Amino acid sequence: MPALDPTTRPVPLSPTLAINEAIARKRREGRQVLPLGFGEAGIPIHPSLARELAGAAGEGAYGPVAGSAALRAAAAGYWSRRGLPTDPGLVVSGPGSKPLLFALMMAIGGEIAIPSPSWVSYAAQATLTGAGAVPVAITPGEGGVPNPALLADAVVRARAQGRTIRAVVVTLPDNPTGTLATAATVRRLCAVAREHDLAIISDEIYRDLLHDPAGTVTSPAEYAPERTVVTTALSKSLAAGGWRLGVARLPDAPFGHALRERLLGIASELWSSAPAPMQHAAAYAFAEPAELVEHIDRSRRLHAAVTGAVAGRFADAGARVTRPEAAFYVYPDLDPFRDHLREAHGVHTGAELTGLLLERYGVGVLPAAAFGEPARALRMRVATSLLYGETDEQRLAALAAPDPVALPWIAAGLDRLTEVLNDLKTASGHALAPALAG
Repeated sequence: MPALDPTTRPVPLSPTLAINEAIARKRREGRQVLPLGFGEAGIPIHPSLARELAGAAGEGAYGPVAGSAALRAAAAGYWSRRGLPTDPGLVVSGPGSKPLLFALMMAIGGEIAIPSPSWVSYAAQATLTGAGAVPVAITPGEGGVPNPALLADAVVRARAQGRTIRAVVVTLPDNPTGTLATAATVRRLCAVAREHDLAIISDEIYRDLLHDPAGTVTSPAEYAPERTVVTTALSKSLAAGGWRLGVARLPDAPFGHALRERLLGIASELWSSAPAPMQHAAAYAFAEPAELVEHIDRSRRLHAAVTGAVAGRFADAGARVTRPEAAFYVYPDLDPFRDHLREAHGVHTGAELTGLLLERYGVGVLPAAAFGEPARALRMRVATSLLYGETDEQRLAALAAPDPVALPWIAAGLDRLTEVLNDLKTASGHALAPALAG
């Protein structure tokens, strides 16, 4: 029997986690860093959630693979209040929406069509299933949803080659662009999915962080309910990323019932059941008590203010940027600087640009290539939420402030960003030195 080779088909660390660790290393070296790479919500856990979790800390037994009856009923109510009537029997929970998405890809099988650009883990997970991902370009300004005509073309071409695309993933609203596809685009995508018999996995984890309180998110489950799976979690709207609790809503149709059985079989072998204390706290959260609704509303306003300010700083510096509509991401394009970046800094690719920003300027961001775009692209994802403060005291002040951008620590971060961008596009290779911590 041959010896095991740990170097065979290495799986790299997820780029979002890798940049978080790189930023932590810089800080340990005494460098002051603008932490704009990691997609964490950046606000404290609400005390009522901590109370609910503490009250359930003694619950240590295994539960149903699909999740507790209380959690499934609460999640069904959450979706029903958003115009998606839901049978609790078709809700499945897991230790975060990330493993749920992976298990769904495994359960559906085949290649997965994904938007380009899209969240870093979709393509990685599709590859881990052994089938692979098929990137399909978005309509400009409508991140998270593949262009429907291009999706249809990709499916036809793949099947002509003997390959099978069985599902398409969409993100509403989107990570990395912070934008939202229109209802018309979602409707056209659903028509393509129906015509070509594709399942739709709709990742709606940012749904409650739409910047415009009067705005609406159109789910594919409204137009293609028989084939759409919807996922969400507590990690973004309630900043409970480390709690790892997600839920999936399966379609009330033959496909959904068959998918449930296969998904539960996979889940039973991967995680058995989500942690009981987390399920208890999540059931409380999905019931949407007034104190949590108000907390999410304040966080939405904070995200809108700071992402808008960051987008404005990039625009003022001459970058191309679409103003974000949701969550805490900005996706600027520094292509207008391309000639200067090549001549002054030797930068030809997005990874070289973000490497320069981290090493010389102490700014941590992720290149577009991490989200499936060409290496040459000089776009980057800027996650703004860790500008809210270094301590819970500062973060709570940011949540409460009528104008969080005016708070000294947030204003300082924005000013540093402007300083870096101005130097980046004018310096002849002698960049500003990162400030020392302390």
